[in-house]
Amino acid sequence: MKLRVQTDRSDSRIALKLRDFPTIMQPNSSEQGAHAGNGLSLILQPELLARTPATSAAAASPGSNEVWVPMTGGPGDSNGGTSSRRSRVNSRGNSHSHSHGQNWTQHQSNLEPDLDPPDSGLDPGEPSPSLSELRYLFRWLQKSLPFLLILCAKLVIQHALGLAVGVGLLMTFLYVNNSIQTQVFLQDRHSKPQCAWLLLFLTSSTLLLYYTFLTETLYHCLIFFSPTIEPLGFWEVLWAVGITNFIIKFLFMGIKCLILLLPSSLVTYKSQGRWLMLTEELGQVHQAMAPVSLWFQYLVIYQEAEGTPGLTLGVLLALLYLILKLLGFYGQWTSLLKTVRIVLTGEHTGTAATRSQCSEAGDVCSICQGEYREPRVLLCQHIFCDECIALWFNREKSCPLCRTVITQKVYKWRDGATSPHLQIY
Repeated sequence: MKLRVQTDRSDSRIALKLRDFPTIMQPNSSEQGAHAGNGLSLILQPELLARTPATSAAAASPGSNEVWVPMTGGPGDSNGGTSSRRSRVNSRGNSHSHSHGQNWTQHQSNLEPDLDPPDSGLDPGEPSPSLSELRYLFRWLQKSLPFLLILCAKLVIQHALGLAVGVGLLMTFLYVNNSIQTQVFLQDRHSKPQCAWLLLFLTSSTLLLYYTFLTETLYHCLIFFSPTIEPLGFWEVLWAVGITNFIIKFLFMGIKCLILLLPSSLVTYKSQGRWLMLTEELGQVHQAMAPVSLWFQYLVIYQEAEGTPGLTLGVLLALLYLILKLLGFYGQWTSLLKTVRIVLTGEHTGTAATRSQCSEAGDVCSICQGEYREPRVLLCQHIFCDECIALWFNREKSCPLCRTVITQKVYKWRDGATSPHLQIY
């Protein structure tokens, strides 16, 4: 009886140690039969339950997560037998742990090809398909930037003269346009020598340009003829049209300078704005008509190898171009007729104010903060100088004080400005 109690205590200590043992204890079937008389049992953790062989005599308690595996021996075993059985269990546990580690390593190696990204076979230079279109375009530009720089340098070297002419024309236009607006803003205080200098500068720039390209006869484009440029390709047509557009701007800016040079007895400030507006409208019509002959000739020209189909296609494209230009001319012609009507009949922004009305308003113009000069009463009964309110309506439609709409259209270009729009078709 005493021996039985000691055996149970030793078995309980073994069970407590095996509960903390991290490896799986798996006895063979032959050993199960040999130890059928012993009350020893193993406690398996819940996560090792799936790896326990089905042939082992395992018993799970219904209310817990532990699995009890009975390991019994003969009735004549002693503590020595128990310790030897413990050593066998430890050795088998270690061998099973080693085999389990090998199996796990082999399982991981089998899963490694499946864990590789789907685009691992792509070349390093190719973008991943998962990248967005914007990132793909950015990377393409980043890779192509050196080649684009080389190509731009080659184009700049080949067309250095044409680019220099274009930059010079642009700088001349910006300088003269800003100077004319400044002189118009000064009204009666504008400088006539400055206007004469602007006129001389525009004339000399135009003559120098045409003298430099005398063999190309670019001045033919001003009178709707074709220049003698060979071959007349796309870039040549575009270059000739651009130069002609700037020259037409220069011509009409020179006319504006002549208007400023006229004495105030012939052209008052109020009528001066109307003449400047008419000059700009005529200049825009001329700019729209100048490139028609060049583009028409370019569209009709065909190679001899193309034959009749090439000629037919060129004529159809030229006719379509003319139709589009006629539609554009209709809008410009309507605007030109309105401007001519304003120049001839004058513009009525209000009625003449009486002396009593000016006294009630304080005899001070709200725009120039000075005494009234030719005061005008608007529909809203506010009074302003005739020149001041005319300048105001160059950019606005409503009264400066109460914002009542006085006119339905803002007539631009009265301040002497020239449109920077480049008419290339």
